Amino acid sequence: MFSHIMVGANDIQESKAFYDAVLGALGHGPGFIDENGRCFYITDNGIFAITKPIDENPACHGNGSTIGFAAADPAAADAWHAAGLANGGTDCEEAPGVREGGLGKLYLAYLRDPSGNKICALHRMG
Repeated sequence: MFSHIMVGANDIQESKAFYDAVLGALGHGPGFIDENGRCFYITDNGIFAITKPIDENPACHGNGSTIGFAAADPAAADAWHAAGLANGGTDCEEAPGVREGGLGKLYLAYLRDPSGNKICALHRMG
């Protein structure tokens, strides 16, 4: 469904360190900076990128927006969460754990990145 997701960041190097850590905890390699100063993480399933806003205004988070990253298991989601906290992220929502609802049983962990974007690691439980 998605080709890519790009979020705004005020400090690309700070955000790259954060995303290298959290995406690394999920088994992805470090991002690379292109000639325009944007950082890209390319996988077989799509692209995640961080950039300073083109309009040159400060980056800000989307209120009500969340970007979810797939975790292989609850341990990977926990490692993702710990890596985020250790690299400039902040806790948000409930502590990582199992939640049940209309989409079934999910293991979820939430963070805000250094620019305030809300992100989540999600594992669908059997």
